[in-house]
Amino acid sequence: MGLLKGLAITFSMYSKIPVPIFEWKEEDMKYSMVFFPLIGIVIGGVFIAWYYAAASLGFGRSFTAAIAAMLPLMITGGIHMDGFLDTVDALSSYQSREVKLKILKDPHCGAFAVIGGLMYILILFGALTEIKELIPCLLIAFGFVLSRALSGLSLIWFPNAKKEGTLHTFSSAAQKKVTAVVLSGTVIVMIALMFIIGGVKGMVPAAAAILVFVYYRRMSDKKFGGITGDLAGFFLQLCELFVVISCAVLYR
Repeated sequence: MGLLKGLAITFSMYSKIPVPIFEWKEEDMKYSMVFFPLIGIVIGGVFIAWYYAAASLGFGRSFTAAIAAMLPLMITGGIHMDGFLDTVDALSSYQSREVKLKILKDPHCGAFAVIGGLMYILILFGALTEIKELIPCLLIAFGFVLSRALSGLSLIWFPNAKKEGTLHTFSSAAQKKVTAVVLSGTVIVMIALMFIIGGVKGMVPAAAAILVFVYYRRMSDKKFGGITGDLAGFFLQLCELFVVISCAVLYR
């Protein structure tokens, strides 16, 4: 029952997929991050299904790419994009660490967030218009899982910038050894699948995801003194974007 509640908490927090509603208790959250990559599996499955359906129905690349760009936002409810926008606002302020953390908590959307969001969608849309084969579609689908496994590991491995907030709550409640083993295994499996599917080319999007992960660690430490929920969302969106870009460059 505890595992099922952990699964429900994960899908309730990080997706718009309907799950039973109940009171969250700390013991129910111990293994919740273990299930985080499952949301990536759902997104990846829908992503592949859409490209297959679009090809079967004869849709053009632009329309196919536009819907493909929207799918992750529709399934997640935009929770990670919200973190991306807040982080862009904070980084663009060039203020002190304390001010940046305050900007992350500000519910208002600044001009730099709007600009950053538009740039993100345009680049993502443009890159997705280059995707027309099964192999890059599969690599991008694996990327949705890989990004979430890496994000979950950051919650365990990286220091928190604050002693409050959603990320701190999940981090404090997590059964860290089990979570680390499962998520590390997920990362290894995803990278292996990318190699099996795409060979040397398949390792490029995997390497892009790892490089973004390294950047995420260094940037969060330097600019914010650790990670927050918003920074985790920023990483996830940036990771997925670079996976798509690398696939677009390799398979155009």
